[in-house]
Amino acid sequence: MQSFEVIGRWLVLMGIGLVVIGGIFWLMGRLPALQNLPGTIKIEREGFTCVFPLAASILLSIILTVVLNIIARISSR
Repeated sequence: MQSFEVIGRWLVLMGIGLVVIGGIFWLMGRLPALQNLPGTIKIEREGFTCVFPLAASILLSIILTVVLNIIARISSR
């Protein structure tokens, strides 16, 4: 029965992680500086707008890579 406890713990931790990641994305959407980075592609037509935030995606990828590498090194000790 300990396997259910372990699975439950992991599900709770993943849920908390999703809430934190969702909060970060929510806050990033409110920052106008991230929407106007010089790698953002905007396609605007009548009644249609499409935004590809390439620079913000690359920046987020680099930050998450560094943070996850730090977490992996700390947890492997």
